[in-house]
Amino acid sequence: MSSLNEIKDNEGARKKRMRVGRGIGSGKGKTAGRGVKGQTSRTGVAIKGFEGGQMPIHRRLPKRGFHNIFALDWNEVSLGRIQQAVDAGKLDAKATVTQEALVEAGVLRRAKAGVRVLGGGELKAKVKLEVAHATKSAVAAVEKAGGTVTLLASKADTGETAA
Repeated sequence: MSSLNEIKDNEGARKKRMRVGRGIGSGKGKTAGRGVKGQTSRTGVAIKGFEGGQMPIHRRLPKRGFHNIFALDWNEVSLGRIQQAVDAGKLDAKATVTQEALVEAGVLRRAKAGVRVLGGGELKAKVKLEVAHATKSAVAAVEKAGGTVTLLASKADTGETAA
């Protein structure tokens, strides 16, 4: 085992950048790999979408689609993942399972607009869920295991915008 003062990168992990315009012997001297004359040999070039004055293809083609700026980003979690956390002892099946409890248990990385429970996987534990959404199959599976599902008023229902 090495000491902290002996730690170094693997051989070839960091490649030195090519220094251009440093003489003919460097292999990238004189024109520095830019060719000869013209707009692209100079700085400040902005011709990526330029087609010689012809209407560029990105302006010829019609716009398509729609991006909903009010759409909310949900935390989706399956019943199988909840059962995994209960089995691992990270979630307390006797306590109410909320978004905060799922984040604390490491099931979710961070809290978003609300939790949406999906019916994938098998749930054996009797859990009490407090979530924003739950699929019909998820509600049925939780109730079959002896638990309950309480649906909270989400940010979408209260009219708040996603932050």
